Amino acid sequence: MANKNLIALICAGVVMLMTGAAFAAVPLYQLFCQVTGFDGTTMRADRPSDVVLEDTVLVRFDTNVRGGLPMAFRAEQTTQRVRIGETGLAYFDVTNTSDQPIGATAAYNVVPEKAGPYFQKLQCFCFEGQVIQPGETKQFPVQYFVAPELATDREGRGVKEITLSYTFYPTQDFDAATAGA
Repeated sequence: MANKNLIALICAGVVMLMTGAAFAAVPLYQLFCQVTGFDGTTMRADRPSDVVLEDTVLVRFDTNVRGGLPMAFRAEQTTQRVRIGETGLAYFDVTNTSDQPIGATAAYNVVPEKAGPYFQKLQCFCFEGQVIQPGETKQFPVQYFVAPELATDREGRGVKEITLSYTFYPTQDFDAATAGA
């Protein structure tokens, strides 16, 4: 009888462990991607590059909205040509097309994926959730640079175009009633 209880206890523990791992997998994977640049996730920089090369890269901007958010989201410019290491500044416009406040968080990535570790953001609206009031239009800047290692590292060489893509999703646990107050 003691063996059956021990086996049942072990099985219950394994089920609880697997359930916890399933809930932790997505945030841990996102953290891993943000730290390593894996899967086209861009990196966050504390200061601009000290080195600016003559080589250039064309940066394309892509915007998307998911989850039925009532908003218009667009890049003010569709492309920018920047020198590698030079600080670029791009602007994005977001308009709440509803009569209620909305909470949204932007996820981001770059294509080609191998450019992720080299695309460095200094300032971005994607670092935190945003609240947009009914009918409000907000302009969000993104300050970035492409790390000089793109031109010399074996993985990065040959990249001449990078697409920076943002997708706004509804912010979890957003309460429109308290946001409009």
